[in-house]
Amino acid sequence: MGRRARRRALSEHTYDQRALEVEEALGVRSHRRLSVRTIVPLPSPPQKTRALTFAILGLSLRSSWGNGHATTYRALAKGLSERGHRVVFYERNVPWYDAHVDGARTSAELRLYDRPEELVQRWGDEISTADVVVMGSYVPDGAALIDHFNGCVEGVFAFYDIDTPVTLRAIGRGQCPYLRSDQVPWFDLYLSFSGGDVLDTLETRYGAKRPRALYCAVDPDHCRPVDVEDTWDLSYMGTFSADRQPGLHELLIVPATQLADRAFMVAGPQYPEMLRWPRNVSRVEHVAPPSHAAFYCASRFTLNLTRQAMRDFGFSPSVRLFEAAACGVPLISDTWRGLDVIFEPGKEIFLARNARDVIELLHDLPDADRLCVGAAARAKVLASHTAAARAAELLGYVSECQPSRMRGQARRRARG
Repeated sequence: MGRRARRRALSEHTYDQRALEVEEALGVRSHRRLSVRTIVPLPSPPQKTRALTFAILGLSLRSSWGNGHATTYRALAKGLSERGHRVVFYERNVPWYDAHVDGARTSAELRLYDRPEELVQRWGDEISTADVVVMGSYVPDGAALIDHFNGCVEGVFAFYDIDTPVTLRAIGRGQCPYLRSDQVPWFDLYLSFSGGDVLDTLETRYGAKRPRALYCAVDPDHCRPVDVEDTWDLSYMGTFSADRQPGLHELLIVPATQLADRAFMVAGPQYPEMLRWPRNVSRVEHVAPPSHAAFYCASRFTLNLTRQAMRDFGFSPSVRLFEAAACGVPLISDTWRGLDVIFEPGKEIFLARNARDVIELLHDLPDADRLCVGAAARAKVLASHTAAARAAELLGYVSECQPSRMRGQARRRARG
């Protein structure tokens, strides 16, 4: 790319520039400024500034124990807050998360409630008048809360599905407690952790108005290379899942059995006590987010495994995938449709179909090649999958919706 073309690209096609264009369309001015080296803005006419308020009803912000939701919400809240927007998070107080609070900092204001009735009574008006209301997947009593807020939300009403393939399968069986099929068309935005064909399915089969991919994101301030000693040749972090277990057996347990002189690690809760691990496989129940970077960086490789529903639909990257890549740790992943769109196989990620593939990587790959792939994956994540990038994407999707003031007026007229 020539010098002039590069200068134009940096001034017109960065995430920062797109977000500023979005906020201008919304009548909002960001608190965050572009670098003077990136763009020299022309004087603009005086404009009334206003920060958006996002009300997010999600599974958990406090605890990442057994879920990937908390780190996703924290990253998104940080990206929005850095642009001057306000994020309020509403979380059901449940004992298993209360017992495993991470203690991680968050940019969102946290509201805890014990029952749906308490949420509505204490903060119903605050939620209803927010500029953007986001209902998350797996929220306890989520379907009942959607019934309530659909009739009174005045701003943009969005659903953020962090488990889209699982959700659609549950809806198909009529067994989804946080979302019914008839509720899907009520949302102005259906934000999906999965892209690809699932977006067409949401629109054509379920009547979603604006199905949009909003992948998980990583906070590069927390997930970055850490100078620690290599402890394991291959690590894996993930909650036990029956449909992931065959992959864990084939891609980690079998290699560990055949490479007795190598060290392996499996981190995550809910693994059955009856499981027997090879002697060279270490186990830890939970790794808190502040320790994720050190965990990944203590491995020569880390393994990514995908739940069967996500593999069937494809285009479903996990937060662990981006976290490990942001730390510069080479990834070995199972295969699924759409992965090559996110990371280029052989250059940014290694793919493994069986134990032999893993053993060859652990035994034969030169260190220089291994580290080169890890560095390339980190560069990709920093360019496309950070909290700032996702916040800019979300603001763009919000701008596609009917302005909140007009929408609120229409709803009030409809209610008489």
